[in-house]
Order: sequence, then structure tokens, then C-alpha cells
Amino acid sequence: MRGNADTNYAIYVARQSRGFMTLLWISFYIMFSLCRFAIYKFLISIILAIYAGTLAANQSQFDDDFLAARKAFQEGKAAHVSEYAQRLQHHVLAPYVEYYLLRMYLRSADIATIEAFLVRHKNNLVADRLRADWLKLLAQNHQWQLFEHEFEKLVNKNTELLCFAYQHRIEKQNQEAINSARALWFTANSMPDSCTPVFNALISKNIITVSDRWARIRLALEAGQTGMARYINRRIPASEALNVDELNAAAQNPLRYLKTRQDKIRTRADREIALFALLRLLSNDTNPALVKWLKVKDKLTDSDQSYFLGRLAYRAAMRHDARALEWFHAAHRLKDPYPMTDTLLAWQVRAALRAENWDSVLDSINRMSETEQSDSTWQYWKARALKAKGKLPEATALLIPLSNQHHYYGQLAKEELGTVLSTPQESSPISEAEVIAMEKTPGVQRTLAFYRMNLRTEAYWEWVWTIRDFNDRQLLAAAEVARRHGHYDRAINTASKTIEQHDFRLRFPTPHRDALRLILNELDLDEAWVYGLIRQESRFLTEVRSSAGAMGLMQLMPDTAKWVAKQLGIANFQQNLITQIDTNLRLGTYYLKHVLATLDNQPLLASAAYNAGPGRAKRWRDADRSLEGAIYAETIPFSETRDYVKKVLKNSVYYSNVLEQDQTAPTLKERLGIVAKK
Repeated sequence: MRGNADTNYAIYVARQSRGFMTLLWISFYIMFSLCRFAIYKFLISIILAIYAGTLAANQSQFDDDFLAARKAFQEGKAAHVSEYAQRLQHHVLAPYVEYYLLRMYLRSADIATIEAFLVRHKNNLVADRLRADWLKLLAQNHQWQLFEHEFEKLVNKNTELLCFAYQHRIEKQNQEAINSARALWFTANSMPDSCTPVFNALISKNIITVSDRWARIRLALEAGQTGMARYINRRIPASEALNVDELNAAAQNPLRYLKTRQDKIRTRADREIALFALLRLLSNDTNPALVKWLKVKDKLTDSDQSYFLGRLAYRAAMRHDARALEWFHAAHRLKDPYPMTDTLLAWQVRAALRAENWDSVLDSINRMSETEQSDSTWQYWKARALKAKGKLPEATALLIPLSNQHHYYGQLAKEELGTVLSTPQESSPISEAEVIAMEKTPGVQRTLAFYRMNLRTEAYWEWVWTIRDFNDRQLLAAAEVARRHGHYDRAINTASKTIEQHDFRLRFPTPHRDALRLILNELDLDEAWVYGLIRQESRFLTEVRSSAGAMGLMQLMPDTAKWVAKQLGIANFQQNLITQIDTNLRLGTYYLKHVLATLDNQPLLASAAYNAGPGRAKRWRDADRSLEGAIYAETIPFSETRDYVKKVLKNSVYYSNVLEQDQTAPTLKERLGIVAKK
């Protein structure tokens, strides 16, 4: 049979049918393919088109009914949900409508009804959600035996449900639960109500000690969560607790508070408020906080001094202040040093990198937790420090396993070993049969239905659930389904999860290439770099809008788009044009070329500028020396921009391979370059 557009369409129509209608339309397809008379082919084409139109109309009606059922659920209209449930029994999202209905009657539903739903939808996301809802009711009703039985089956165990479990287990003196529950205490954030009885029980047993309560107050104050600090303060003995009026005064005007109280710091509460005031000053500028610190430090314990010096050094390091490294060292040298968090130690490494102090790089990494030390970031920089100190065997032992990983540090490690990146040989291509089978998977069908109705959040969670236990070939088949339907974010994310079998064309897709190449030829921009940036900006979703208001493939802010449109002479420019593919690409690439030209034609600086603004990209250079590009990137103070820049440049190297650019394409280190001093 000949494979042309009409016959392919006939196959598509047949796939949408069921039972007898499937056989009927396959028969039409065979007749259509074999028929030699144009009039018969014409008639069959009309029949197929009519049937396809009927299917589309029916699907649209079903989708409208589902959206109405969902709205009725949100509005608490159970009778309406029940009505739609009857209509949607054969819809791909029928399990969700059934969930909506049962959820509304959950308090009065009998156990047999609930268990029947859980069995019927076993291994589906709706079952896990209903089980979580049911567990809350079981805990509230103290049905602990049934709770424990169902809790073990739950996949998504959130903090609220964990605390319900801890309530029962702590009563039973379960030591593992006691230890796990105590670990939840140490946070600046508020916790679910179900955690309150847990914490009360641990406080009553003095498992959460007064010292632990002060530790959480400090965490809350450091995060600016004064309300949480006041709440925990109620758990401190009244004679020792914070003076709330003084705390409020320190929050409102820390400089004035320190001026009036600097000679009256005597108790633990006084010290905590003084440290809080110092941190408030420090959040705006280093030097005013430093001046006040010198006046009050002798009234603080060694541990308090170490605590503040660590935060002073952290803020200074983020501001690229050369004094940061000495303050970090001073915090360590005190007799009773306050424990340094991994976040602070990471910035000690970064301060040491800018100072090219490889001894301090090694020392800081070695102080990190084991989990943090194993992160690829610190594995790479530890190897670089060892290499700088002439310890090549130790450095190589770290670089070799790192070089086999497909991320930014894996590429840097590969180049450090003297190997240029080439796209690994791909596994056996996914067959059409595998893709078709994957597309028929119920979870994938539900995801596609959610996307069709523009319910992107529901689609995201259904997809994540569906692929959670997939092997490599299943992941690649699912990624291909997502790509064919234009859901490039899911395709990229899914293909990137493979462990041994890879398809880098799915990880690094190239949609809209014809439109982009026409524009790039005019601007003389590197196609691989631009694709790397778009992949990071939007995952090729044309309608995506950031929380800040950036829009379209290249995530343009309206004011930036308006400015570029003026430079290009686009008359009567309207904001709704930003999400149009051709317009967005034209505006975004022009702006990218502009920042590249103003920043030494360095992709590293231009990438940073595209995300955080040209002014910041310039300020982040060193005042006294040129910086290796990898060090500049590592010491960008905004975590979002730091991650963004690394991924854009990593993407660029992979795209140069996927796009089959010639051998002169720059390596990652060449793309990072050397950043001149200010």
C-alpha cells in the first residue's frame, strides 16, 4: 500500500474508533488504498472526512463536559458532577470525574466504596490522591490501624501526612519516628497543623530542647520570618524569652535599635535580637553592618560571633568583596565555631575561586556534608584544586567518572581530561510500533487530553506520575510522543531521564529551524548558542509566560520587546505580537545580538545579561584581574542566573553536535572564555 497523506489520515481515523467501527474504517482504508478509480477514492475521502469531523465534534463536546464537571467539583456542586459522570463514563478522563464525585462524599462513603475505587484505579494518580485525602480523615478520626495500612501504600507522602503518621508512632515510642519528626523542627517556615501535636509531644518530653527552640528562632529571624520567631518564642520560658517590643523595633529600624541597645546586651534574648538587627543591616550593605558589629561583638559569645562572621562573609562573597575569605576564616578560627551550613561553605568556595586560593577551595569542600560534597559542582572544583596543587592522580580519579555525565560539569571534566565532547552513539532507534503503543498508554492519553483542554498543571502531574517507573526505551518512546504533539518541555525532561540508552535529538530538539535560520543568517549569530538559550528560556513553548511577565519562545519582557521593535522599525507594534513565533524570534535574537556586541562578544556575558540585565553582567566581573569564564559563571550571585548561564552554554555544545556543525565549533571552555577585569 502506498503511504501518502490520505492513507495516513485514514489510519489516524481508524485509530480513533473502537470495536465494529474500527473494522469498518480499516476496511474503508484498505478499499481506499487499493481502489484504482478516482471517483471511489473521492467518495471514500468524503466519508472519512465526515466521520473524522463527527469524532472531533464529539470529542469537543466530551471535553466541554469534563471542564464543566471539573468546575462543578471546584464549586461544590455534587449533583452536577454526578450528572456529568454519567455522560463521561467512556471519556479518557472518566477516572478524574469519578474521583471528583467520591471526593465530595468521602466523609460519608463506606470503606468498601473507597477500597473499590482504589482497586479499580490501582497504580493511577487519582488513586494516590484519593488515598491521601482518605488518610487525612482516618488520622482525624484516630483510625490508626487502617491509617498505617493505607499509608504504606501511598506514593506521594507530603509533610502533612508524615506528621499525622508521626502523631501515632510517637505515642507508640517509635524511635525512628521521633528522630525524623525532630528533624522537621529545624526550619524557618511554618509547618502544617498536623505537625503541631508532634512538636508539642517532643517538647513535653524535652526531645526538642530549649536550645533547639532558640535554634529555630534564629533560623526564622535570619529568614526575616519575625512572625514565626514570635510563635516559637511562646515555647521559651517566660523569664528567658524575647522582648517582642524590642524585636519589632529591631525589625523596623535596626540601626537605631543598635545605637540605643549596644551597651545593654546581657541575655540570650538580647543577643538574638542584636544579631537579627545586624543581619537586617547586612542585607542592604556590608559596611554599616560591619561598623556596628565592631561595637557589639565583645558582648557576644564565641559561637554568636562565629555565626555572624559566617553570614558577613557570605553576603560579602555574594557581593564579590575581597574581604569575604578572611571573614570566613575568622568564623572558623573562634574557639566555639558555629556550624557552617552547606550554603555558606559553597560561597566560601566561590570566594576562594575568585581569589585563586586553591587551599581554601579544598578546605571548604571538605567541610561540607557528604551529600553536598558528592554533588558534581564540588567534585569538579575539588578536582581542579587538586590539579592546581599538582595532585594529578587524585584529580583524574574525580574527573573520569564525572566526564561520563551529560551535564555542564561533565563537559568541563571531559575537556579537563583533554577530550572534546562528541554526542555519544545513540541506542537502537525507537520504532514506530513502540511510539504507537506508548501513545495508547492510559496515562499518556490522559496527559494529552489535559493538554488539549489547556489544563497544563494537571497534564504535568499526570505525565510525571505515568513515567515515574519507565525504563530507558519507554522514556524515549514517551518523549517522542510528547515531541510529536508539540509538548517539547515534556519531551526534553523525559528524554533526559535515561540512564544507558539516549537520544540527544529528543533532549535537544530544533523546532522552528527554518524560521530561525533565516533570521540568524542576517545577524551572524551562532545557531547552537541561540537554540541553547531558547531551550533554557521556554523549552520551545510558544505561549509560556513567566511570573515576571516574560513572554514567548525567547521570553521577552514587554518593555524590551517594545524597544527592539522600535529599533527594527516595526510600526504599530502590539504586545500580543510577542508570542508569535517569527516575531518573537526576530525580537529576541536582535536583543541577544545587541547585548553580545556590548559585552565583548562573549556568549558567557551575553547569556548572563539576557537573564539578569547587562548592568549586572558587567558588575560581576572582577575589579583587579581577569577571570576564567568558569569561575565567573560559578560566582554569579543570583542562583537562577548562575544555573541559567551554565545550562545555556552546556546546551550550546550539545546543539553544535546535534546540528552537525563543523569541527571548529567552540568547546565549552572556549565558550566560557576569559572575562576581562572591569
